[in-house]
Amino acid sequence: MIPRKTILFKTIENQISTFDLKNITEERKIILQPLIDFIQEKVSHQQQIRLNFICTHNSRRSHLSQIWAQTAAAYFKIENLFCYSGGTEATALFPMVAKTVEQSGFQIKRLSTDSNPVYAIKYSDNEHPIIGFSKTYDDDFNPKSGFAAILTCSQADGDCPFITGAEKRISIPFEDPKIFDNTAQQAEKYLERSIQIGTEMLYVFSQINA
Repeated sequence: MIPRKTILFKTIENQISTFDLKNITEERKIILQPLIDFIQEKVSHQQQIRLNFICTHNSRRSHLSQIWAQTAAAYFKIENLFCYSGGTEATALFPMVAKTVEQSGFQIKRLSTDSNPVYAIKYSDNEHPIIGFSKTYDDDFNPKSGFAAILTCSQADGDCPFITGAEKRISIPFEDPKIFDNTAQQAEKYLERSIQIGTEMLYVFSQINA
């Protein structure tokens, strides 16, 4: 059976068309290779793929990684792939993250109004939305076994020497846009980090032989 193509929202397609994979350094490609290998192994054996992106507060980088990885998988027709995110502690998805991905074409719906709001994040009319909210990496919402734990910040990497249930542990750190909060550069730097993560996730899935 030929995998069906997911029709992404046009603005997201346009954003992806601006991603330049040639800007990814050889050093970053080496860092990304273990994730490519994990996904390829699962695809080759027709197994489900579970990716849990983890940072300290599950508020910025882990959500951006989850969103772009799920979208890149759909773009390259990689099926049976499920992306999650978590932290070593739960806080809240930072509002600027929602605004940033909305700028790239994602449809955002806030489902709750408490201090840790839940968001539905859609990249396509006919696909399940990504559910975004802050949680610990071992929250019941996330898988308990057979997943790759992808550490998106160096602090979480150091705080989590062992992650229960993880089939593979992969460190892919990104710089934290939080340092630009409440500055004139905030929107620019969040978009810059989102584009970097999106570009690298697109590269990862471009390397998969489905």
